[in-house]
Parts: sequence; C-alpha cells; structure tokens
Amino acid sequence: MKKKWVMILAAMAVCGSLAGCGGAKETTADAGNRVYAVEAGSAGEAAASEKGFQTNVVASQADALMEVASGTSDAAIIDLLMAGAMIGEGTSYPDLVHTDKLTTEEYGVGCRKGSDLASYINSVFALSYADGSMQGTAATYGVQEALVEQKACEFTASSADSDVAYIQGKGTLIVGITEFEPMDYKDDSGEWIGFDADMARLVAKQLGVEAQFVVIDWDNKIMELESKNIDVVWNGMTLTDEVKNAMECTNAYCNNAQVVVVPGK
Repeated sequence: MKKKWVMILAAMAVCGSLAGCGGAKETTADAGNRVYAVEAGSAGEAAASEKGFQTNVVASQADALMEVASGTSDAAIIDLLMAGAMIGEGTSYPDLVHTDKLTTEEYGVGCRKGSDLASYINSVFALSYADGSMQGTAATYGVQEALVEQKACEFTASSADSDVAYIQGKGTLIVGITEFEPMDYKDDSGEWIGFDADMARLVAKQLGVEAQFVVIDWDNKIMELESKNIDVVWNGMTLTDEVKNAMECTNAYCNNAQVVVVPGK
C-alpha cells in the first residue's frame, strides 16, 4: 500500500498535477447525473456545494467510499491522501478509481481560538523537520511527497489562559479525529496510528503528557474544541477560511486535494 502511494505521488509530480494519471476526467454531464457521497463538514462537501452537485451527506470519508462500493451513491468526494491509501490495486477498494482533482489545499492542526498550543505545535513541527524525524514519519505512511517544509519557529507562550499550561496540568492532550487512513486509523491491535496520530504523540511527549484520541463528529469539530471536549483537531484538516476564522491553526504541514472517486470501468 505504501509503495503504491509513493508511486502515485511520483507520477503526479511528473504529470504536473495532483490528478490520478490514467483516471477519467470529470465532466459537466457526469456531475449532473451523479449523487456524490461526502463527509459532513468536510472540504469535499464544500467543493460539492460550490459546484452544485447532488450530495449524500455521511458521517465520514470512509463511509463515503462504502456508499460508492455498495452502489448507494454514484461517486464520492474525498481527500487525495485518503484515496492514495484506500482505493486501487492492493487496497481495501481495488475496484474504485479517482478522477481529476476538484481543489488544491493544505492541511493544518486546529486549536482553540487564541490558544498558544498552535505555536507549541509549530515549534515541534520545525524541530522534527530540521532533524528529519518528521520526514521519517511521513515516509512510514507514504505521504512524504505531500509534506510541506517547516521553517524555524519558536514557541511563544500566552501570558494568561495558556492552553499549553492547561494541558500539562491535566496530563492529557485530547486529540479529535475521525478514521482516516493514512492520517489516523487503527492497526490490527486497535491502536490509533497514522501520520497525524504519530505526530500528535510526539507533541504530547514533548509536553510531558499522554495523547488521548477521541472520534468526533467532523461537522461539530469547532463546538468540540470550544467546549473543551477535545484540545486539538488533528485529522487531515483542510485550512479553509471557515476553519481559520474559527480556530487557532498551525502552519500547513501537508498538501492535498479533493478528488472524485467512482467505480472503475
């Protein structure tokens, strides 16, 4: 699976596009005749709405793929990074393919508005990129070609109401996620792994606390943060204007796109 995704990313670089080489092109006629499964509150749902697509809103991108595989939706709109891990030969959905990209975007981590945790995470990103450990983690999950270079960054703590101090005081970093391979997903023993999961554990380790992963309703991620049910949203989150206005976001760390997934011919 990892080898397949590395080869896809390399091919994208050659083609000068994030679209799947050899994938079908999405046409206006296709769009008008299809119902697209999309995750509630996702960048895929936003892209579908912008283009006027008919949608079937589901709880997760994994559910969107299941809709296409079962024939209850004609297509799905999901993250390219997930498509690279979940569809095509040697994956969970070998008979699905993706068409051209609908968007280009970047991933970031979301914290409470005004939180100094975003600055702390940026500092960990910078150090781990400088020592190569971030690239090593990315390579483990096959997303190294999507990684965004991290510039030097020092942590600036809040003088009052420090989120970092609050998290250290309670001893846990509560991470809001959904199941999203290769960013956050369970291994055979039921442990959360993935690029985002591993990086969240690194931040928790640097904070001197334990990382706790909580599956959330993605559509309610902002409310979950504000109510302090979670401390951070860390799940391949696209840095949309809505997200950046509602959360204190880290620097971008991965490039991504939204793509349409359909049954193969």
